[in-house]
Amino acid sequence: MERTLTLNGLRWPRILSFISGIGMMAAAFLTIRHFFIANYPKNIFEGSFCDISAFLNCDSSAFSAIATIIGIPLGYFGLIVGALVVLGTVFPSESFERTNAFISFFNVLGVIVLFVYSVFFLGSLCLFCAGFYAFAILSFVLFWLYGEGQDKGRLFIKFFQPSLKILVTAFFITALGAYGMIQYHQARKEAQAAVALRIVKQFRELPLVGNPSFISPYWTVRSTEYFEEAPIQVIEYADFLCSDCLFLTQQLDKLKEEFAGKINVVFQFFPLEEKCNTVVDKDIHPGACELSYIAAYDPAKFVEIHDEIFANFNDARNPEWRQELARRYGVEEGLSDPATQDLIQTIINTGMEYAKTSDRYTYGIRSTPTMIINGRMIIGTLPYEQMRAIFQDLVEEYEGRKEFIEHWVPPQSQKSQTIT
Repeated sequence: MERTLTLNGLRWPRILSFISGIGMMAAAFLTIRHFFIANYPKNIFEGSFCDISAFLNCDSSAFSAIATIIGIPLGYFGLIVGALVVLGTVFPSESFERTNAFISFFNVLGVIVLFVYSVFFLGSLCLFCAGFYAFAILSFVLFWLYGEGQDKGRLFIKFFQPSLKILVTAFFITALGAYGMIQYHQARKEAQAAVALRIVKQFRELPLVGNPSFISPYWTVRSTEYFEEAPIQVIEYADFLCSDCLFLTQQLDKLKEEFAGKINVVFQFFPLEEKCNTVVDKDIHPGACELSYIAAYDPAKFVEIHDEIFANFNDARNPEWRQELARRYGVEEGLSDPATQDLIQTIINTGMEYAKTSDRYTYGIRSTPTMIINGRMIIGTLPYEQMRAIFQDLVEEYEGRKEFIEHWVPPQSQKSQTIT
């Protein structure tokens, strides 16, 4: 009898195929879940923060341009592929096996493309995605070694003779589910107005922790001479090699335009590298201390260097790029200047001033980004709409108007009203 993956009874290749399908489904589900948590947190405590490493970071994928296709999280398609593999092992048939082999071939090609994009363009790898990649490759290898047509040894028979009937059925089921996913995604977007109101309320309920005893002299946004004079006061504990800090920087770049003249943002250096940071027991961003010294050496050049580092986020991990950056701005001495290093150390040590927020961490400032907004601490980042809601509420309070929560309208709705 011709060898096949699923038609020769309950043998170990078929069991492994079932496991690969379940694995793809589980990993895909986790990527979908993380996408919505990262992009549409339901409360102020779900914000993303850099707590694994610069490379192993799922937030980079969740915030990337390829996280969705026409509003459908990419993980949804992986969920469908995994489900088809599982069904093919539970209800085996020759046509189902040939169809799944066909799908597995293109699935593994997609996995290779996504892996290359993640590693070489995003400069990071999501653990959930990596799990899917592993199970997808396992599934393909099983079809390669044991799939229908193995005895004939011809690639065409193995991977390019799907059942048109099964393909069409799978396509319509996938399309139907995709439509539902688009509707769910849209609903989560539209719910951000209500969520933003809840976020503002939760922000107001956070305890006042106050500003650190030493506020960094390095500001990325300055609207007033003194920090406390602006309606919006943001102290940003950040690391130049943290992908979530990059996301926060992009958010603040938009918000500083909208709230021009009303916002001060201080960059409180907090590199997660043991070379200069002994406040937290983490050494996940080699080179972050060097970047801090480079950026801090000449205060007049800080903003320009800050912007260039984040604009070249992946390159900044390269020691040669950092040396060239320092040379180009004439701040090489900052890498060995005791005064600069002492100043950075003073800023870092302010992280010890805040009470611990969990039993796992000694101090409140334990990851990046962490923001102190008008004396209240937010660990992580928030979507633009939610950050905007908090900032608008602070402006309303500063101007003596208390009706913000009842009348706040998200930017998209305001735009549509204006057009009308």
